[in-house]
Amino acid sequence: MDSTEPRKARAGDHSDTERFVRLADRFIRVANTANAKLPATEIHMAFLYGAARYNAFVAKNVIDVPDHEAFVTEMAAAYTEMLRNHLADPNV
Repeated sequence: MDSTEPRKARAGDHSDTERFVRLADRFIRVANTANAKLPATEIHMAFLYGAARYNAFVAKNVIDVPDHEAFVTEMAAAYTEMLRNHLADPNV
């Protein structure tokens, strides 16, 4: 599975992708709402911290990752690719 794309339950099924995007949009709405009272520079770092904390929890307690450094490398690569894609998007 390519870690930069949402997992699909079966070939041609777009419901998982749509659900993935809707969930991501909910996080973005939380950030936009917080931005009414806090600077975006604080919010984006809080989101990054929260993502790291949640991913560590999932790695250790849900999927029981045996090699933490390999997981860190995989997650960093996935984030790097997603960030580059969004930075190249003229609609962002």
